[in-house]
Amino acid sequence: MDIPLSEIAKLLDSELIGNGDVRIKTVSGVAEAEEGHLTFIVDPKYLTALKKTKASAVLIRADIECETDIPQIRVKDPRKAFQILTDALAPPPIEFPPGIHPTAIIADDAILGENVSVQPYAVIEPGATIGDNCLIGAYTYIGHYTTVGNNAKIYPHVTIRERIKIGNNVIIHSGVVLGADGFGFDKVDGKYIKIPQIGGVIIEDDVEIGGNSSVDRARFDNTIIRRGTKIDNIVHVGHNVEVGEDSILCGQSGVAGSAKLGKHCVLAGQAGVSSHVKVCDDVIFGAQVGVPSDITKPGFYMGTPAKPHMEVKRKWITDPLVPNALKKIKELEKRLDELTAEKNK
Repeated sequence: MDIPLSEIAKLLDSELIGNGDVRIKTVSGVAEAEEGHLTFIVDPKYLTALKKTKASAVLIRADIECETDIPQIRVKDPRKAFQILTDALAPPPIEFPPGIHPTAIIADDAILGENVSVQPYAVIEPGATIGDNCLIGAYTYIGHYTTVGNNAKIYPHVTIRERIKIGNNVIIHSGVVLGADGFGFDKVDGKYIKIPQIGGVIIEDDVEIGGNSSVDRARFDNTIIRRGTKIDNIVHVGHNVEVGEDSILCGQSGVAGSAKLGKHCVLAGQAGVSSHVKVCDDVIFGAQVGVPSDITKPGFYMGTPAKPHMEVKRKWITDPLVPNALKKIKELEKRLDELTAEKNK
């Protein structure tokens, strides 16, 4: 893009301070911005970075006072305004017209809905059903008797095994594996014997699953990802897990077999939930939190084992004081012993 700042202010219906003729080529973060870039500030703590930025203009929250030589667009909600701007100015999305590429392999009894796009070298096995307006990306595999709802976007190199159920408006990014065997083994005579995993996976409506994540099939019933949940890249969901509606699983987090997460839960990066643990609704786990036992109260948890975040923060403050406190206690005990001995002479 290459448009004057005044047009951006008009698009956002916002106040413009400074030269509206400045040409904007792209948008970027305050530290990375160059000449011709529009950056944004949502928190006063970034005003120092704004003084050093090379951006040609800034989108800034209206109630933040600042001194800057570059033009400003002042808005109530910079994040929302920035999103409106990027949506309006982004290049058009890549379109995949309906049709089946000649290299795709589709079983004779597979059912495809209307306006389905099947890209090169995709495989759709017998008994599979694909809903209307779906994208099946290149080299993607859809297993036997798997069903995919309407408006699904399944990007290249996705593997969806047999008897998986996928709802409407689901987005599955490259490298995802749905329905790999759950990690189940018994130790017999010193050797690990595989336990058959004959259940399935259910992905409900409006779920998005990031690249290289995996959701294992259940041993008997189903591993379930409930409606509206969003899963980041490189996340592992074990067998028989249930993830509640509108939850967030961030990168490298993991949920072990048979754990149950409630609605509106968040697992930050590298958080881990142990097997058979139950977590109530509205729980947020911070980065690298370990959850070895049930969580029954909503709130924000940190540390390993997971504890309410204020309790953990107090521990972080007091732990460094413990060595000196112990040293003082020993000195006081020694002095007390000396005084006692003098008294008893």
